[in-house]
Amino acid sequence: MEKINVSVVGASGYVGGELLRLLLKHPKVSLKQATSETYKGQFIKIIHPNLRQFGIKFAALDQLENCDVLFLCLPHGMSMNQINELKAMAKIVIDLSGDFRLNIPELYEKWYGFNHANPSLLDKKVLGLPELYKENIKKANLIACTGCMSTTAILGLYPLIQAGVVKEDQPIIIEAKTGSSASGNKLSKASLHAQRSGVMRSFKPTSHRHTAEIIQELTIDGKKPQVHFSATAVEAVRGILATSHVFLKQGVTEADIWQIYREFVKDKPFLRIVKEQKGNYKYPEPKILIGTNVCEIGFEKDPHSNRLVVMSALDNLMKGAAGQAIQCLNINQGWEEDLGLETVGLYPI
Repeated sequence: MEKINVSVVGASGYVGGELLRLLLKHPKVSLKQATSETYKGQFIKIIHPNLRQFGIKFAALDQLENCDVLFLCLPHGMSMNQINELKAMAKIVIDLSGDFRLNIPELYEKWYGFNHANPSLLDKKVLGLPELYKENIKKANLIACTGCMSTTAILGLYPLIQAGVVKEDQPIIIEAKTGSSASGNKLSKASLHAQRSGVMRSFKPTSHRHTAEIIQELTIDGKKPQVHFSATAVEAVRGILATSHVFLKQGVTEADIWQIYREFVKDKPFLRIVKEQKGNYKYPEPKILIGTNVCEIGFEKDPHSNRLVVMSALDNLMKGAAGQAIQCLNINQGWEEDLGLETVGLYPI
């Protein structure tokens, strides 16, 4: 079987490690290089011990060679400054940072605190959210994967906005709980065990940068929603649970909501509606999604008002990052969408 050559730039972080794990076992991919400026020349097992059976060393960025597909796992603000040189080294570039997610250059100053270095590329990229942009991803040569918390919220809310059942004059309230791996593997006082253990910490009650992506993708037919987003850190390593509150138009029934979600998840292998009558897992649960590329979506209609509570959950390193990038690769190359992503969640864990 002929394989394509792929490389990962910035492979020493949690997302980079997860991407390596998936690529090294992908049946149609040959991993050519994995770069890290900090650990160049050292075996990847030093940073990613789960990959110790693979005798691969990190390369330096200036040692990067041409390949078919290049994955970028760099910190925010770096990809946009090097994108022209990196694009010259691969036919397809899949960026997992936030550098090309937004469509409007001015939003980077507002939400990220910097001016975009390559604004002309923002309207040439395709957003790496397969459930919304599958056909575009098939033809793309620059794919910008969405953020983990924004992916979780968008997948839960988009079908409702698209169906026009949410009141436009009412706010959308979203609160996302996330595990520690979402903040990366850079050392900080906030990540110390004494600080993180047992925590339920509101770390970004307002102005989280993923708000911009959520507003962007929920703006349909020019109607910009009133999105209010908060982020909370919890004692978990992986996983995101987004709880969203929307207000339905008069006359919308629970049967209508069921029909909207059933239609949305149809033919989408990584979306699952979860709304059980029995058991401990009646609604979406990040814990049982660890290691999978699945996003679970559930809902509950308030019997006392027109409020609908939407719950969506995923593994932030998989469907929220590396798994989503592999899903985009599969679509772009014309392969089966779930190739290399067939992992079933563990239980109990």
